Amino acid sequence: MFTIGDFARHGRVSVRMLRHYDATGLLRPAHVDPASGYRYYTAAQLARLNRVIALKDLGFTLQQVQEILDGKVTTEELRGMLRLRQAELEAAMAAAAARLVQVEARLRSIESEGHMPTNDVVIKTVPATRVAELTGTAASFGPQEIGPVIGPLYKELFRRLGEAGITPVGPGIAFYEDASEGNGGIVVHAAIQVAAPLQDGAFQVRDLPPVEAATIVHRGSMDVVLPTAQTLAHWIDDNGYRSAGYPREINLECPEDRDEWVTELQAPIAKI
Repeated sequence: MFTIGDFARHGRVSVRMLRHYDATGLLRPAHVDPASGYRYYTAAQLARLNRVIALKDLGFTLQQVQEILDGKVTTEELRGMLRLRQAELEAAMAAAAARLVQVEARLRSIESEGHMPTNDVVIKTVPATRVAELTGTAASFGPQEIGPVIGPLYKELFRRLGEAGITPVGPGIAFYEDASEGNGGIVVHAAIQVAAPLQDGAFQVRDLPPVEAATIVHRGSMDVVLPTAQTLAHWIDDNGYRSAGYPREINLECPEDRDEWVTELQAPIAKI
């Protein structure tokens, strides 16, 4: 099972949204600790979350979404509705195109349910790594929120490294964590491996701790990473592990064409 924070990261939604879905009965936690009140979810519930988000993006109200889901709309019928919305979005303004990408990602997750290639997941011991980084804040885990933040962060980080005469010695490493309590949002870390020793200056230098991680390689733009990320979540849940830290994204190949990107997702794990 996953805490509400872990489930939000795997579903690429906000914790606030999950609490609202719980309050309205749209998506109840699989378990609520009677003593602490903490909510826990399973990877199987990502299927319902995907449908909720996809139907919301189609323009349905939450009440209508609940009626559709309770009526057991088939995957084929849902696919048809999503394709109809896709045609409308393709004719809309450029701002709507970003939403279209996310609808397609949710659709891929729905279509792959039941036959996800979890054999692509590999457990690795990731050594401690020294990185230089810059950080920013995004509103949520959604790619449409992360992208506009992390892109400029990396551009500025490379500029400052160049001015300091520092050459990276490894790939970029992106990871995300909840902002401090009360502030909301997600802290975005844009980091890249550097050699020791270095002093903080125009950027922060930190040592990422060694971790045991479940890993999977994603090929393509990070705008459509959702199916790959949720494959990893299913594997963790199905194999008796739990999340043990914030996932990392290792930028193995980043050519000009974002569809040609190769990224390794690393999710720190521990045995239950």
